[in-house]
This record gives sequence, structure tokens and C-alpha cells, in this order.
Amino acid sequence: MKTRITELFGIEHPIIQGGMHWVGFAEMAAAVSNAGGLGLITGLTQRTPELLAKEIARCREMTKKPFGVNLTFLPAVTPPDYPGYIKAIIEGGVKIVETAGNNPQKYLPALKEHGVKVIHKCTSVRHSLKAESIGCDAVSVDGFECGGHPGEDDVPNFILLPRAAEELKIPFVASGGMADGRSLVAALALGAEGMNMGTRFMATKEAPIHQNVKDALVKASELDTRLIMRSLRNTERVLENAAVDRILEKEKTLGKELKFEDIIKEVGGVYPKIMKDGDMDAGAFSCGMVAGLIHDVPTVGELISRIMGEADAIIESRLARMIGMRH
Repeated sequence: MKTRITELFGIEHPIIQGGMHWVGFAEMAAAVSNAGGLGLITGLTQRTPELLAKEIARCREMTKKPFGVNLTFLPAVTPPDYPGYIKAIIEGGVKIVETAGNNPQKYLPALKEHGVKVIHKCTSVRHSLKAESIGCDAVSVDGFECGGHPGEDDVPNFILLPRAAEELKIPFVASGGMADGRSLVAALALGAEGMNMGTRFMATKEAPIHQNVKDALVKASELDTRLIMRSLRNTERVLENAAVDRILEKEKTLGKELKFEDIIKEVGGVYPKIMKDGDMDAGAFSCGMVAGLIHDVPTVGELISRIMGEADAIIESRLARMIGMRH
């Protein structure tokens, strides 16, 4: 399947594995790239630029195909060494970067100078247009269904994607609620040029995370995610667990008085305990409503080839048959 996204990134299938904290290691990125999609190493999971450089080198040994690095720009008291991370990306010969969070504008010239293509994650049409105006090559449009941070507009993909298609000139992929061939065909029909999957890729054999997390995703339904930190205007969609219940209780009790410090124990530095040790109640972790569509734990190769097979069948037989009925 050829789209503007497969052409832009030199990949076979229009499927991108989003940046995920403590999931996007070299194994994950290489598995997706080897299966014809675009795998991404999560930059900030590597604590220093030196460690990111090593992870890029490790990924190079596992795949000869294009892969990228996700770099999330977060407001922080002591911000990460972003120039160092950018240097590691450029020196590692990586040609694709997924940016997320704050505006990446000041880092774009260095990336562009070295031929790096940038896809920016956006939760609204206005942010997507901003990304286009500062020179991003593509955007990943994130609907309200998505795991992680859906922004504060609460617009689901059935509205957000066609709106983005009306306004954008650069190509975009659909993110949030993407799981299978149906998702891909729907995304293409709504104007996207491919899809970005996060939660679905966590439930694969190669995902370098604890089996408890994979089992929880298979068991969860579309009703098992919760939105936390709404009053802090830092909304995050997470899988419900004991820690999330505690956060929601605090949010209810404290209301507008809630400060980040009140919930730091449940959200700060919890990912290693969950993803590595499998402690499912250690804290809140990102998960999309798409959990309701996850019923198994295939290999990445099986998943991607199943998605593409389903997509082809829907386009060539089901939809074509419907059009054929008219004639």
C-alpha cells in the first residue's frame, strides 16, 4: 500500500509505532521496522544522550530498515539535555524524528540541516497547522480516544481527522483507537495517510515489557480507561488500577486545590515498576480505549501482516462489492 506517509519515510506499510515511555526500546522499534512499519525508539526513556546513542546503535544491529526516535518536549524544572539528544540522533544517522509535547520549533533547523524528517504529535487542528507552519514534514493527529495525553479539547477521531484533512497540506496519520485493518481503512477514508499505534503494539510478543501488562491489556475492555489530571490541564488517559482510583479520589476531594505534588507518588517515576517489574498497581500508566479491541498477543510481524490483509480485504471485497451493487 502506497501513501504519502510510506513515500515520505521509505516504509512498506503506513503503520507507525508511537513513542511510549519504557516500551520504545530498540527491540520494539526494530521489530516494527522489520515488519515493514516505522518503529520508534523513545528518546527520554534513555536517561542521557549517551545512552540514547547506544540504543540507536543497538537498533542498527537489529534492523537495516528505517526507524526513528521519539523526542517529547516537556515543561520541566530541570529540562532534559535536548541539544544532546538531538546530537545523538543526528550522529546516529537517524533520519526520522517524532516530536511531541511543546513546540519543537527551536530544534528543527538542526534536524532539517541533516535531512531529518519530523512528524509532530498534535491533539488539535490548530496545533497541526502550527506544526505545518514551522516546517514539520507530517503530523500525527491524536484523537480523544488515545492513551496518554489527549489534550483538553476532547474531540474524537471521527471529527478530528476529517477536520485535519480539510485544513492541512502536509500528510498526517491517525493516532488513538487504532488497532486493526478496520482502523487503517477508516483512517484512510477520513483523510489520513496511515496510522500510529501505541497501546496495540504493547500487546505483542516483542514488546520489551512485563507479561502482566500484556495480560492486563488483553483482559481490559474499552470501558477500563480513566482520565486523570484534568484539573491540572494535563489530562492523561490511563488504565484503571488501585493507584488511579487513589488519584481520582484525591482529585474529587481537593478539586481546584489539587497540586501535582499531591499525586506525585502515583505518577512520578512509576513506569519501571510497571513495565519492568509488572507491579500493576504501582502507579498510573498510559493506555488507550483501544484496549477493548485487543484480544491476543501476536508477534509484531503477525500483527502488521494481519492488519494489511484485513485492510486489503475490506477495500477490495467489502467496499468494492458495495459500490458494485450500484451498477
